Amino acid sequence: MRRYSILGWLRVFLLLVLVMILALYLLLSSTRSVDWHNPVVVRIYPINADGRAPTQVYVDQLDDTSFDDIETFFAREGYRYRIPLRAPVRVDLAPPIDSLPPETPEEASIVEALWWAIKMRFWVWWQDGWQASDADVRIFMSFYAPGNPQGQQHSLGLQKGNIGLVNGYADPEHQGINNFVAAHELLHTLGASDKYDMKTGKPLWPDGFADPVKEPLFPQQRAEIMGGRVQVTPGWSLLPPSLSHAIIGSATAIEIGWLGPVAIRSESDSQAAPQSAQSSAAE
Repeated sequence: MRRYSILGWLRVFLLLVLVMILALYLLLSSTRSVDWHNPVVVRIYPINADGRAPTQVYVDQLDDTSFDDIETFFAREGYRYRIPLRAPVRVDLAPPIDSLPPETPEEASIVEALWWAIKMRFWVWWQDGWQASDADVRIFMSFYAPGNPQGQQHSLGLQKGNIGLVNGYADPEHQGINNFVAAHELLHTLGASDKYDMKTGKPLWPDGFADPVKEPLFPQQRAEIMGGRVQVTPGWSLLPPSLSHAIIGSATAIEIGWLGPVAIRSESDSQAAPQSAQSSAAE
């Protein structure tokens, strides 16, 4: 009888632990709704991910202007979709942090994935708990020395918790690509889905192409942001060098609440865009 009682209390204890874990997960995984009546405030946290002195020098010289093209991209694309904001996205640079995010598990079980998610949310809360309320999205950008293969690790954008994890290179020539990846992951946090083949990395036609009705279809000259690459030929695609070579396609615009019954502006209308949005996508 006593043994049965101990086992019963043990089951209750384990159930309570599970409930507490799930409650913590939900608490740290809130999703903020975006109605585009106010700018989305994005805070970027730079991280010296490889611990090298040149990487630290690069991280230390970053300022808000290092990420201006993200704001310009959203201003330009928001104008095309008639968003009632001159600046739909505002990017702020936070002080560098020393801590690395929890390592993403490969082929994780449900329990492992849940545990990683909890650790991830707690890590984010610990880094940003002091000012979490004044940012809608937090992006942690890990910088590596050029040539380090870790700089090409898969980046993540989590809608639950509004968190982005971006890997990039500590090099001015790569900052355009770093910002392209950051904008891609930012859109994930806002509800956009990937529009490329997970095995090959090639953009999926039509939603992953910037110009899906172009004749001839190839070469494409710019990227749909969630397609991720410019499809130059049927067998060759490449990352665009910057966000000036990218657009937000209609499928992505629908997912983030930019496209509904209101018509999109034509390319010629973009000539009348406000000054902050006039850096149009490369033709």
